[in-house]
Amino acid sequence: MNDLMIPLKEDGRIPMYRQIYDYIKNEIQKGKMKAGEKLPSSRLLAKNLCISRSTVDMAYDQLLSEGYIESLPCKGYYVCRMEGLYFSIEKKVFTEKTSEQKVSAPVYRWDFALNGIAPGGFPHNIWRKLSREVLSQEGDRLFQLGDPCGEFGIRRAVAEYLHSARGVDCDPDQIIIGAGNDYLLMLLWVILGKNRKIAMENPTYLSAYYDLIHMGCQILPVGQDSQGIRIEELEKTGADTVYVMPSHQFPMGMVMPLARRMELLKWAGSREGRYIIEDDYDSEFRYKGQPIPALSGFDQKGCVIYLGTFSKSLAPSVRVSYMVLPPALIKDYLALGHLFSVTVSRTDQKILEMFLGEGHYERHLNRMRAVYKNKHDLMVRCLKEMSHICAFSGENAGVHLVLKFCNGLTEKEAVRRAKEAGIKVYGVSEYRIQKSEKEENMVLLGYATMEDKDIEEAMKKLKEIWEI
Repeated sequence: MNDLMIPLKEDGRIPMYRQIYDYIKNEIQKGKMKAGEKLPSSRLLAKNLCISRSTVDMAYDQLLSEGYIESLPCKGYYVCRMEGLYFSIEKKVFTEKTSEQKVSAPVYRWDFALNGIAPGGFPHNIWRKLSREVLSQEGDRLFQLGDPCGEFGIRRAVAEYLHSARGVDCDPDQIIIGAGNDYLLMLLWVILGKNRKIAMENPTYLSAYYDLIHMGCQILPVGQDSQGIRIEELEKTGADTVYVMPSHQFPMGMVMPLARRMELLKWAGSREGRYIIEDDYDSEFRYKGQPIPALSGFDQKGCVIYLGTFSKSLAPSVRVSYMVLPPALIKDYLALGHLFSVTVSRTDQKILEMFLGEGHYERHLNRMRAVYKNKHDLMVRCLKEMSHICAFSGENAGVHLVLKFCNGLTEKEAVRRAKEAGIKVYGVSEYRIQKSEKEENMVLLGYATMEDKDIEEAMKKLKEIWEI
């Protein structure tokens, strides 16, 4: 092929060499240029296209490096055979008029989302710096399989953090690192056995509920009062395990007081084989008074299984969680012999280890507490102006509030009115594992992901539409 006419555009948006590269690559992928076909020399193609030879050389070099063409000494450039060569297939794009287009979800102007972090909340600069350090210092070791429980460095850092911040005294060897609580719950049921009767507060965290259901566990809903799970009702269920969130119950937002925690520990310790799963998902965010130590910190009989995560405090995509097992259970796990491989890369573990060990996490939490407290205080001020419409609870901890209507408005009607106004709010009924016969009158508002001005605008609008 001595001539190759390529339609070049001189608008400057796409470099000339890139246009040549794209054209030849597409012709090869479509089969219009056959294997073994000779391409014009870079000198001849440059002359025909009236461009510099170096521009053609750059395009040919890219095609060579990707295996589309080959260079034979003293002969020139030839199209390579395509067997086994990977290339992406052009995807079909459906326009708005295409019948295959899916129905789009409602678009909300404001979303009081219950998951996510504040805009600009992730510590990009520090994370980037630590990533470079880890990749430059650790070398190939990072890409080998590591300890199935997680690298010792990150487990030691987590143990130190739990001791100082949550009052949990544990050895690094009691800790297992995993990619999210879903994985850790699955692993836990490998250790405990699947024939478990699990008590869960109603309403509760649905992700954990569905995890346990899919693993074949029997779930027993238990009611709660202003202090948390009702112990007498728990006792009547015959459950041998209970899943609770004592530091900030989701979704109802209450903090379990010390007396109720002692009752729960007494329940677990009164019979062999009973366990409490303590999900301490957002204990870092408390805005009034001193944080109550984790339930695990009061455990004297080895019956509390502690779950924690960095997804809430750093970002949902940081899928790093940890589980602290009582000594007897970690011994049972290690005795299995064939341990599961850790599901968090050694690179991410090392970055997080340094993030904790060098004090970056503590500084990050202090900064984010201030950010979320400002949003929390703004929400509270707005809600106090709506006292004739609703009461609120769950304040002073976490990043969401619970609203209970006192003007006769139902949850269903409140959600509908908000939706029509372009506002996403969340009904409490969505999180019940045993539906109530009474009509619900509570909704949830998260504030972490919203800008202050959006909170003010959305709350003003809710006040207007929720008045009866």
